[in-house]
Amino acid sequence: MRELALAPPAASPLTGGLADSVFERADRTPRLPVLARRPVPPSAEWETVTAAQFRDEVVALAKGLIVCGTSPGDRVAILARTRYEWTLFSYALWTVGAEVVPIYPSSSREQVEWILRDARCVAVVVEDEQSVMTVGSVCATLPALKHVWQLDAGAVEMLMERGEYIPPATVDSMRRIVLPDSTAVVAYTSGTSGQALGCALSHRSVASPCDTLLAGWGHTVAPPGEQGVILAFLPFSHVYGLMIQTLCLRGGLLMGHEPAMSEEALSRALNTLRPTYLYAVPSVLERLYKNFLRTAQESGRGALFERAAETARDFAEALERRRLDRGPGPGLDLRMQHALYERTVYRRLRTALGGRVRRATSGGSPLSRDLSLFYEGIGVYVHDGYGLTETSGGLTMQPLGREKSGTVGKPLPGVDVHLAKDGEILVRAPSMFQGYVGQEAATRTVLRDGWFATGDLGHLDEEGYLTITGRKKDVIITSGGKSVSPSALEERLREHPLVHQAVVVGDNRPCVGALITLDPRFLSHWRAGLALQGDASIREAREENALREEIARAVAAANSAVSRSESIRVFRILPDPFDVASGLLTPSMKLRRDEIVRTYAAEIDAMYEARSRRRPPAEEPAGWDDSDNVFFR
Repeated sequence: MRELALAPPAASPLTGGLADSVFERADRTPRLPVLARRPVPPSAEWETVTAAQFRDEVVALAKGLIVCGTSPGDRVAILARTRYEWTLFSYALWTVGAEVVPIYPSSSREQVEWILRDARCVAVVVEDEQSVMTVGSVCATLPALKHVWQLDAGAVEMLMERGEYIPPATVDSMRRIVLPDSTAVVAYTSGTSGQALGCALSHRSVASPCDTLLAGWGHTVAPPGEQGVILAFLPFSHVYGLMIQTLCLRGGLLMGHEPAMSEEALSRALNTLRPTYLYAVPSVLERLYKNFLRTAQESGRGALFERAAETARDFAEALERRRLDRGPGPGLDLRMQHALYERTVYRRLRTALGGRVRRATSGGSPLSRDLSLFYEGIGVYVHDGYGLTETSGGLTMQPLGREKSGTVGKPLPGVDVHLAKDGEILVRAPSMFQGYVGQEAATRTVLRDGWFATGDLGHLDEEGYLTITGRKKDVIITSGGKSVSPSALEERLREHPLVHQAVVVGDNRPCVGALITLDPRFLSHWRAGLALQGDASIREAREENALREEIARAVAAANSAVSRSESIRVFRILPDPFDVASGLLTPSMKLRRDEIVRTYAAEIDAMYEARSRRRPPAEEPAGWDDSDNVFFR
């Protein structure tokens, strides 16, 4: 049983609500630009909003909310992408003491109805006509819902106009009665299984990890003397995105919004806003790496990129050994190679991120060690952090100057981490949620003597660094009794450029298997490079054989990290990726494993039946057997 606790938090305690930081910043530095928004239609230039301007807009919108009857404790949902108005509405609602209920814009009609009804929302902010139709289709089941405000139909301007006659003193008096322990957010869990639960988060709990991070790590966001610039593109509907918004507004950072998650939109935003720090999730960092590789291969420089990537990882490993007092650091030859690739490769890769990013944070799920080392080697160190909706986000961070890739760092000051006998991570933190709304039994289930049972598995090394090894409920137990955590294998599979998604299966099966989807853009690039001869049917057969061999190599590479009994013995390539619309991904892009297994039950059965028709396991060769490769078209 391992336990770790660090020093008390260094940040000052919260005395009011989250909206106070907006007013305090405007009083101290009224001309400081705090937000950047793209004009309509979009151009390369961003319009900045000063602290005083934002405060005035928050007050004007709060007046309109008061006129519409919004009162302290009322819950108002926001069903929109990451855009300026999301931030404006959330702070206006907190100013009048209302509670924000974030809803993913990709949510289904049933999910929207459930959240609005379960949270008893009195109003909902939507983005467009499609969202209006979604809410309208369920209004009959929502007697508490009084208002639907559509952003693209001028909701902000309409509310501001309606509230013009309300004196500012009324808004100020409402803001001043908001207490730190008042509920600020009711954030619904992604719901990887069962119905989503609403986590009640107080103003204090949302601010706590942000203030601690700003106190200990805030100076790393930008070079000395410069204001930090952040591109917010992750959904504010997720606690990680909400945490980024809070960090920026409380820390006086300049935050720009990018609502689109397409590669083109992100690339344009990165190169025009030019952030100094990057907040991302592993899937985005994986995508960036694969784009770097594909671009290099298309220009005939694939081999150069791969050598540069290997050097970057070697260089980063040597740096890590030095900062952890385990070695002297990069040798002369490695330093010379790294300097060469700095001029020819790494600088260009950083330019693709806007040219100013030197550090980043990854969250949402664990980042692979290899990917972390790659980014550090090209000059962008990625901190891998850990947190949950129930803890208002951040629980851990890498200690500065002692960073260790492949881990999520150490607990933040004020956070306690405890490992149960089965490896489950239990935490105790000032950012703890107030409970699941209307679900006392569910709350009691996860709170044990003041400790929150995360459902995640992990281990603490001898230096106190935490590593996440998987989800407790995701552990696979084969028919032979072998326990396998799928996350490590899935992570290794996704490192191959052709692999988009991977789900490891094998519960009550004779061996471990995998369902694999392909990256469509890299698949097109890979096909173009085959240059196969013959008629269409011959080329198709040769292409399928080549693809099977390539994915088999990806599986073999993943298997090299585990024992033979844990290795993937069968796999199936699926024709379509898992997505939110099909119900196979949560809105935060996590796999709905149970639903995937149910949806592809026939394919999984066929995969194992094909294996059972082969020679008995005792006759299997020690290496990989091609007959394990099964395609589904």
